[in-house]
Amino acid sequence: MTARTRRIALTVNGEAVSREVPVRQNLVDFLRHDLGFTGSHVGCEQGACGACTIVLDNETVRGCLVLAVQADGCEIRTIEGSDDLLSDLRRSFHALNALQCGFCTPGMLLSAQELLQANPAPSRQDIRDYLSGNFCRCTGYQAIVDAVAEVAARRPGGITS
Repeated sequence: MTARTRRIALTVNGEAVSREVPVRQNLVDFLRHDLGFTGSHVGCEQGACGACTIVLDNETVRGCLVLAVQADGCEIRTIEGSDDLLSDLRRSFHALNALQCGFCTPGMLLSAQELLQANPAPSRQDIRDYLSGNFCRCTGYQAIVDAVAEVAARRPGGITS
């Protein structure tokens, strides 16, 4: 270990990880290049597009704005992780053609998961507002909103308006 590197220990998708990382490496690059979790993408590198969205200690964050050393001791979930809600969202996105190129899809899915965990009965406007920080250049968002609303409607307490 040098002044330019630091050893970190964290949990990624349920697995303990310990690595030496450059102190200036961002979290999404660490996940992609060092650990092989390539589902989160690097887009704008300024936190505006949402392509690098990951879950850090149960809150979505922009992986390009967090240094890997800041995640020391944290729990990370990437799109490669899974639970019932995320699986439902994946199926709905696929069934309703809520993805085209797929670049934004991981960030959209993780953001939609966070929304439905916090608000199981969002309105269509709530969905649009919550996903507004995730840019999609292909779909026009209609199918994405439809997919999230469809999952919300099928879950307990999830009637959307």
